[in-house]
Amino acid sequence: MIRYGLIAVCMGLLTIPACGRIKDVGKTPELSPVVTSPELAAMRSPGLPRYLEPDRTVDQASLWTGQRGSLLGNRRAETRGDIVTVVIEIDDRAEISNSSERTRSGSENMGIPSMVGIPQRINRSLPEGAQMADAISTNSRSASAGDGSVRRNEQLTLRVAATVTDVLSNGALAIEGRQEVRVNFEVRELIVTGFVRPEDISRQNTIAYDKIAAARISYGGRGQITDVQQPRYGQQIADILLPF
Repeated sequence: MIRYGLIAVCMGLLTIPACGRIKDVGKTPELSPVVTSPELAAMRSPGLPRYLEPDRTVDQASLWTGQRGSLLGNRRAETRGDIVTVVIEIDDRAEISNSSERTRSGSENMGIPSMVGIPQRINRSLPEGAQMADAISTNSRSASAGDGSVRRNEQLTLRVAATVTDVLSNGALAIEGRQEVRVNFEVRELIVTGFVRPEDISRQNTIAYDKIAAARISYGGRGQITDVQQPRYGQQIADILLPF
């Protein structure tokens, strides 16, 4: 009875992770709420105000007013709560091929044909055919060869709006962007975080992914298709525990 009880407990523990997905059967995946996002929190508390010039009379018809909203104003992200567009264009290819070969051989021969008559005396007590003239003879040979190759090809082209969540003491901007797209019963998620320099942001308020320090880019999904593509929990546990 104890054995059956342990089996029942183990089966129950294995089904616990699946309970979270059972409640989503027949339902579309929920999108992450915006009200709790760090982007919205950064927009609600923009931090220190921007530098303001002294009040002066400005012609309303002038193209230059010194403000960000003017035609020639600086519209690049620079403070907490500003939005910047991150351009992700990854086209990486890597090909590595290594081969090695090693061979070593050696032989040793040692004999005592004569030494004040001692070998001849010893030969009398040795088995038939054995003699001290061929006392030791060794041969050894070893060889090893290895060959390995790696090929990788990744291509990703995306654009996402990120929010400046913090301005560091050295002037760098901490950015974070999240984008979710739901099609039928599948949600595609794009997450971008990292640190950028204000001078790397272009006049169009865009920045390339290769200019983001400590960049973390995640592109994945959740839903029915993702569930089918993932191995079952039991299979994943078996892959980890089985030694063969």
